Amino acid sequence: MEINKLLIFCFVTLTSLANTKALAVQEGVQELKAFTEQVKLIKQAKVKYYQSDNITNQISYFDNRFRIDAELDEITLLFYRSRGSRPIILVRPDGSKLRVNNVDPSKVQWHDDSTFDLIKIVKPMPGPWQAIGDILPESQIMVMSDVKLEVAPLPEIVLSGETLKVVGKLYNGDEPINTPYFRNVVKLDVHFYSTNNADYDNFGADALKLTSFRDDGHGLDEYAGDGLYTGEFRLDFASGEWQPVFLIKLPMASRELRQKPLVLHRSPVSIAVETSADENKPHSMTLSIDPTYVDPNSLVFQGKVTFPDKQVEPFSIMDDKQGETRVKDIKNTESGVYRINIHAFGRTTSGREFRLAIPEFSFNVKANNNEILVTTIDENGVEKTVSIDREQKLLADRAAELAQAKIVQQQAEEEKEIQTIILIAAGNALIIVIALVLFLVMRKKKK
Repeated sequence: MEINKLLIFCFVTLTSLANTKALAVQEGVQELKAFTEQVKLIKQAKVKYYQSDNITNQISYFDNRFRIDAELDEITLLFYRSRGSRPIILVRPDGSKLRVNNVDPSKVQWHDDSTFDLIKIVKPMPGPWQAIGDILPESQIMVMSDVKLEVAPLPEIVLSGETLKVVGKLYNGDEPINTPYFRNVVKLDVHFYSTNNADYDNFGADALKLTSFRDDGHGLDEYAGDGLYTGEFRLDFASGEWQPVFLIKLPMASRELRQKPLVLHRSPVSIAVETSADENKPHSMTLSIDPTYVDPNSLVFQGKVTFPDKQVEPFSIMDDKQGETRVKDIKNTESGVYRINIHAFGRTTSGREFRLAIPEFSFNVKANNNEILVTTIDENGVEKTVSIDREQKLLADRAAELAQAKIVQQQAEEEKEIQTIILIAAGNALIIVIALVLFLVMRKKKK
């Protein structure tokens, strides 16, 4: 009986040891897999956001601690902090401190701004680090690898005068950057470079900076801080072949995204005006639409006319499906220069909706032979051009000349009278002096 109990005890003990060994082996395999995945992530240089969950190699908000692994040869850290606060201080695992003004430039690059610190460290010391400063509670400390911009290709058909909206998304490695504070770190610009193709009008043209992307909810940007950067620019320059270049500017680096060249076509709408010699009949404006790249029946127009007296009158042409021309009457108010500004709204032949500004058109209505144009300033200080009768103008000029001559003659007579008075006063004063001298001489002789 005792032997059986001994055998059972040995069997249970061996079974327990086997299970313990199996569990140890399984845990070792899991740890090896975890380490392998961690090394794999480091080699792929993916973005890493440190959350406040107190896990190894992740940041805790309360003490701002994080861990740097030995496999990292270079790390770029981005710390968001309160606006206007002092740059942070980094405490290394050995207790030494890194400050913005006492780092080795060959190993540490440090850019401090009013709202963030961007720090690049070569061969950082492995182990637990700590950041000291006014780091924002809702911010995420980010390990940066390769910041890039993804922008949808520009339309194949673009028209001179058109306003385009372009939306871009920023990535760090393969991970999107969604933190709203990153818009203070990066600057995104849109440039157009001429391809210097002699077959186009823009041959030899200078490079153009069109706009900067923004994520602030203004202009065509729909939502502030949503991670979508919006660029809005108007193609109001020479038509021809252009190379779009999207430039990413970081404090310590810059990147370029070049898209394939595009051809900027001339404005599809031209303006002509037939002036009226009869002041009781209006002028006639004709809009001609080139159907090569746009659908003429889709176009509607909104514009304004500035008359010679600087008065402005808006108008609209909403009759679409009228073919390749539109006609509009313009009031014949007076002689002088008329200016027309128009915006067109329609679809291209590929079905894309567009809006564009047509170049300003001006025309001059000459005065009659008996009329001349005169520029005057009204009571509000606004310059305006008016027409008056030529004979009336000559009479007015003659009257003005006579009035001016009369004023000059009166001034001369007044000056002459003043001189006569001065001479009389001087003569009287001289006589008085002589009489006084004679009186004194005679009195002396009598004594």
